[in-house]
Amino acid sequence: MTETTKQPIRVALVDDYDVVLTGLAHMFDRYRDRIVICEIDANAELSDQVDIVLYDSFAQPESDRQELAALVRNPRASRVVVYTWNFQPELVESARTQGTHGYLSKTLPARELVAALEAVHAGERVVSEPPSKRVGSAPGLDWPGRHEGFTERESEILALITQGKSNAEVAALTYLSVNTIKSYIREIYRRIGAASRTQAVLWGVAHGFSPDHHRIDHWLGGP
Repeated sequence: MTETTKQPIRVALVDDYDVVLTGLAHMFDRYRDRIVICEIDANAELSDQVDIVLYDSFAQPESDRQELAALVRNPRASRVVVYTWNFQPELVESARTQGTHGYLSKTLPARELVAALEAVHAGERVVSEPPSKRVGSAPGLDWPGRHEGFTERESEILALITQGKSNAEVAALTYLSVNTIKSYIREIYRRIGAASRTQAVLWGVAHGFSPDHHRIDHWLGGP
């Protein structure tokens, strides 16, 4: 009896930023026999039929019910998985009730991320263990400002500021206090030599903190 060849799982990546998405896509380079990236969407609608949409939450509110709900409803997406380091119980529960199929930590090494996606594809609902307080991103990930020395959290806050969010809005979206946001902003200003919010926004626009708006199809020869 001939054994059926197992097909790789078709995955679409969704986020607002190309640099985040391409860094994530490269994490799967060694696993192309198991995971194939069909498309990479930065504020573009899903166009391919895929097994899993991996929704990277950098500078996007994980509680954005409209974005996740639209992906869950999309008939082209069989399953939707959130990829994040923010494990506030309210966010995990919100994603679950919206019908997502997984909530995965960015601290997972590539092999464990691939295994988790395979479990989701097999019908399991997978939720990672919350990361420790000393959060670090998985090797290979990238984000705006990383090469200028920003942590992912600092970059997320600057990205939200660049998008025009107020301190109160940033605090609500990141589940931090306004005073904590102010502390982050002071550190961001110091790093970039900004004396005002306007200067910080202009710096952010000039250094890739504005959301991108396009799709990358057929990543590295994918379908």
